[in-house]
Amino acid sequence: MRLAGCLITSRLRLRQPDAAGVIAQVQRAVDAGIDLVQVRERDLEGRALYDLVRQCLEVARGSHARVLVNDRLDVALAAGAHGVHLRGSSFPAARVRKRAGTMFLIGRSVHSAAEAIEVSRAGGLDYLMFGNVFETASKPGREAAGLERLAEVAQATPLPVLAVGGITAARAALVARAGASGFAAISMFT
Repeated sequence: MRLAGCLITSRLRLRQPDAAGVIAQVQRAVDAGIDLVQVRERDLEGRALYDLVRQCLEVARGSHARVLVNDRLDVALAAGAHGVHLRGSSFPAARVRKRAGTMFLIGRSVHSAAEAIEVSRAGGLDYLMFGNVFETASKPGREAAGLERLAEVAQATPLPVLAVGGITAARAALVARAGASGFAAISMFT
């Protein structure tokens, strides 16, 4: 089974910490066969984020990669993105589904099996992202959930689960054995 891969952008962690650096990173990921690109530039204002998403969509054109916007449904819809990734505290996916339609990809971050069950039952989602599975620089001081909790989440829901947090190429097989359908990462792609 091939694991789905998701690049999560974070331009401030790049050597070239600007839009051009993100576009170069997305191009490398698309060329390598990445499945998803989550544009997660939370500090950008709406117009700058819109422009960046449009550039990412242009890079992904003609590939199977799908571009998602982190928690900004307004920007995702305006830019013509393939979907949105909702934070755990965001609005319900069913509300997004009504507005965006069936072809729009909707994911959500979860942090427990109970939360995975709850949001799965509420409907509207295409996948879940669980983490942080391992220690990660993105969430300093947050304890790693571990592979056992990842397995609990993967077993608790019929939705595909992407593992996030401290993911490396060497750990990809571990998250697959725990039941994840794929992985998402920032550092692995920088």
